Amino acid sequence: MINLGLQLSAAGVTSLSGYALRFGEVMIVIVDERETVLNGYTAWFCREGVSAAGLAPQDFRQWVNTAPEPDIDAVEAFLLGDFRDREEVPVKIKSRSAAAVIAMNETKSLNDTLELFAAGVDDVVRKPVHVREILARIRAISRRTQQDAEPAQAPAGRIRVFSDGRDPEVGGEVLPLPRRERRILEYLMANKGRRVTKSQIFNFVYGLFDDGIDENVIESHISKLRKRLRQRLGRDPIDSQRFLGYRLTQD
Repeated sequence: MINLGLQLSAAGVTSLSGYALRFGEVMIVIVDERETVLNGYTAWFCREGVSAAGLAPQDFRQWVNTAPEPDIDAVEAFLLGDFRDREEVPVKIKSRSAAAVIAMNETKSLNDTLELFAAGVDDVVRKPVHVREILARIRAISRRTQQDAEPAQAPAGRIRVFSDGRDPEVGGEVLPLPRRERRILEYLMANKGRRVTKSQIFNFVYGLFDDGIDENVIESHISKLRKRLRQRLGRDPIDSQRFLGYRLTQD
């Protein structure tokens, strides 16, 4: 199985409490019993600029049962590869997270696909599958989830994000943004009405692969984002409180 301690050490994580891993820094969690699959998909997501981490099934089961809520909430999607009793995993994930759960099948089997959907997965893909397709499916699931939870979100505010690489629409027009600022706005929109900390935003934007960057860089990004939004909206939609974090407010 994957050498978890070595992987985390390489990512700059040196302190562990059992399996309470620093998944606040992870966007996608991959579960498979084969080290080659874990390493391969983690590297492929990294090349697409997406943070990911791989876990063997037994390690994942312990983590998902014990991880703090902020760590669980930081995960955008769970990708389930091949392992024994994986049909039992989606229910546990769904009891703690609203993130997308996607299963990868090695062979085309209608029975397996139906069993996985019955177990609670959001989608089933057949390998080989490109990580860009997986990301597109994750975004589609996320959009459906947000629409079900907040059907009035788009007309209620003057900010619209897409989470697929497109720039947001602000005041009915496209607002070109640098990638980091766009990701911050997407995160604030996903947590609209809730206050999020600077560390949470940093973890979402930078992930595992920029551990040498000081999280205070987020303050600079948000300052520039606020200026752009203020120019377009005529007001500052980002409420900030020292030591408490940031919250997106909309009229």
